[in-house]
Amino acid sequence: MAKKLVERGHEVTIVCGSCSSCETGLTSQFLNGRRSGLVDDIFVIEFELDYSNSQTFIQRSILFTKFAFRSIKLSLTLKFDVVFATTTPLTAALPGIVARWFRKKHFIFEVRDLWPELPKAMGVIKNPIILTILSALEWLAYKSAHGHIGLSPGIVSGIERHLPKTKKPVNIPNGCDLNIFSKPITPWQPEGLNGDDFVAVFTGAHGQANGLDKVLDVAKELKIQKIHGIKIVLIGQGKLKASLQYRAKEELLNNVLFLEPVNKIQIARLMKRADVGLQVLADVPAFYYGTSPNKFFDYIAAGLPVINNYPGWIAELIEEYQCGYAVSAGNSTAFIAALLKLKDNEISRATMSANALNLAKSKFNRELLATKFVDYIEQSYLQRHD
Repeated sequence: MAKKLVERGHEVTIVCGSCSSCETGLTSQFLNGRRSGLVDDIFVIEFELDYSNSQTFIQRSILFTKFAFRSIKLSLTLKFDVVFATTTPLTAALPGIVARWFRKKHFIFEVRDLWPELPKAMGVIKNPIILTILSALEWLAYKSAHGHIGLSPGIVSGIERHLPKTKKPVNIPNGCDLNIFSKPITPWQPEGLNGDDFVAVFTGAHGQANGLDKVLDVAKELKIQKIHGIKIVLIGQGKLKASLQYRAKEELLNNVLFLEPVNKIQIARLMKRADVGLQVLADVPAFYYGTSPNKFFDYIAAGLPVINNYPGWIAELIEEYQCGYAVSAGNSTAFIAALLKLKDNEISRATMSANALNLAKSKFNRELLATKFVDYIEQSYLQRHD
C-alpha cells in the first residue's frame, strides 16, 4: 500500500515497532530505542520494542502502550498532510486522534479487527473498567477519523454503527501478494516430511484465537483411525505453541510437524510443497464476519485449496468459488472427510487449486486493492479540502 502511494508521487513515512520474527529492511543499530532510514523509497521509523505473539497479554499491552505514546510524539512533530493508523491494537489510533485534534491533520482509520468486541468475545479482557476505556477509545477513534477502512464485511458493519448515515466506510480486505506466492519457486520440504506425504499447512499465530487444539483433535483421530500419509504442518509462534507441542508429544502425534517462523519467501516455498491450507479459528461468533485472516489470502495466492472450520464470509467465499471445503466448527469427522476428499482425488484438488488462484487474481489482487486504497485516501483528503 505504501509503495502504491510512493508510485503516485506521495512521500510516505511508516512508523512501526520491532518484532522478533519480522524484518523492516533497516539494519543499523538502534539508538535511544529507535532507528530509521529509507526502504524502497519509504522512510521507515522503527521503535525497539521486540514484540512477539508468544508474549502474555500484559506484556503485549505494555508494548502497545509504549508504541502509541512514542508515535504520538512523532504525530506532533513530523511534517505530513495525512495520518493513516491501522489496528490492532486499538491504541494504534491514538497518534491519529492526536494529530486530528491538535494539528488539524486528515485522519484515515483502518480497522483490521473490531476492538473491544473481539477480545471481549474471546474472554481475553473481562475487566469492566478496561472494556469501558476501550469502548470510549473506539468511539473517539471513529468520531475523529475523516475516513474509515474495514477489512471485512462485518468490520465495515461494526464501523457503520458508530457513524452517521451520511458517512460510509470502505471495505478493502487483505490482499493476495501474487508477486511472492504465485510465481514459480523451488518447493521447501522441511525435515520430517516424506516425498509422498499429503501436506496440510497452517501458517500463523499459535494463540487462543487460532483454535489449533481442534487441529490436534483431527490429528489424533487420524491416528486412531490408522489413516496414514497425511501430515499436518503448523508453522508460526504464539503463547500456546509450547502447550500444543507438549500435547502432540504426549499423545504421540507423529503426523503433526511444528516449525519456527520463517520469512514470506520461505513460506511460499513451503506452500509450493503443501497440498491444502488450513484456515482455522476458535469458534467465536465475532470471528465469523469480523476478521480478515491474512493466511487465507496467502493460501489462495499460492493456489492451495483451503479447509475452513468456522462459518462466515470466508466460508461463503470458499463455497461460492469452490476452492476448498468449509466444515462446521469442532467437527473432526467432517474435517477428516475433507482432507481425504482432497488427498484421494487429484482431479478435484487440481480444479480447486485453479479456482483458488482465480479467486486470488480476480478479487484480491493486492495491486488492485492498493490502487483502491490510494484512491480512497486521495478522494477523502480532497473532499475535505475542496
